[in-house]
Amino acid sequence: MDRSFFSISFDLILRGSELPYDLYVNSSSLEKKQKFIKVFPKKEVLEDNDLLEMKDKYKQLYVAEDERDLYVKSLIKNENASDIEVASLIKDSAISYLHQIFDPKKDFNTVILEETISGCKDAVENMIDVLDDYSIDGLSKLIASLSAHDFYTYDHSINVSMYCISLLRALKPDVSRVELMHAGLGGLLHDLGKIKIPTNILNSPGGLTEEQYQVIKTHPDIGFSLLDEIGIEVEGVDLKTISRVVHEHHEQWDGKGYPRGLKEKEIHLLARVCTIADFFDAITTKRSYSQVLTISQGIAIMDKNVGTKLDPTLFKIFKNYIKHSNVESTKDMRMADHFDPTIPYAELPLEEIDKLFTDDDFGKIKLIEDSDKPKKKKK
Repeated sequence: MDRSFFSISFDLILRGSELPYDLYVNSSSLEKKQKFIKVFPKKEVLEDNDLLEMKDKYKQLYVAEDERDLYVKSLIKNENASDIEVASLIKDSAISYLHQIFDPKKDFNTVILEETISGCKDAVENMIDVLDDYSIDGLSKLIASLSAHDFYTYDHSINVSMYCISLLRALKPDVSRVELMHAGLGGLLHDLGKIKIPTNILNSPGGLTEEQYQVIKTHPDIGFSLLDEIGIEVEGVDLKTISRVVHEHHEQWDGKGYPRGLKEKEIHLLARVCTIADFFDAITTKRSYSQVLTISQGIAIMDKNVGTKLDPTLFKIFKNYIKHSNVESTKDMRMADHFDPTIPYAELPLEEIDKLFTDDDFGKIKLIEDSDKPKKKKK
């Protein structure tokens, strides 16, 4: 299979230490034909003079797509690289992995799924490093500055992953990197089951029929089956934990969610974190065809769904971790009960209802043991 390549900025190439990736140029003079040749090998040290010579000699440098993660890792500690530049590369990397399983032109199989999850894990590891000192509202501004893509599921899943990482950090200051990785990976893969949902349903902002909505509601069960029933293994990943997030992110605190009607702490903690991240991104991140709420409006609306859709304690932490002003125009509004973050609404279904905020405890995060595996419904 032919390798693919992406262009990079001369100024962001690692200098003064061993280069972890090869550098290429396109030697073809034909506009629609590309022929990449290596001009500088990895594990060699690139100095400033070498780079100046390359600038004079070549119009553009490239890195192989399969070395993108190595390039991103080199940027994280590069003072010349902005967070937007690094986050954009991480996002592109995550999209390339997600595309492997969402691309309808490719035949789905367990090898592709394992490779995708492994690649997504690498992308999440990079997210953890980049977002180390970001508050949730700072992250929201970063997300707003990143480019959007046509496929709602890609952008949304990456945003949810980043919010899950930030919320878990706020929830648990001494959180381990392994826990952050599982939170971020659960967020990135939370809509995995949508690979079996027709794209015309997923990308239909004009509204869904009841029959189409029932089809969409099957995606948590589908995603759970893909992770739990086909026996795949990915090094360093507890897939039982990820499968719980995938299966339970549409469950609600009051037990009125789907697919199993779990309530309160029956729902895994990382799934409850994902629910908040899912909700928040769905209503505050701009899409090409829909209006969204400001951060302040989004928090005010979500506040009214505390104790019904959302875990009260987790949302309180989330809310306190975001700097925002009160918005009077939304104080008597909340999201309708039928609101589902999985649907890209053209117009958000707001209604006039008020709910009091309550407080509650939460348990510690744990990786899932066999005894914790969700029981399947009897047919």
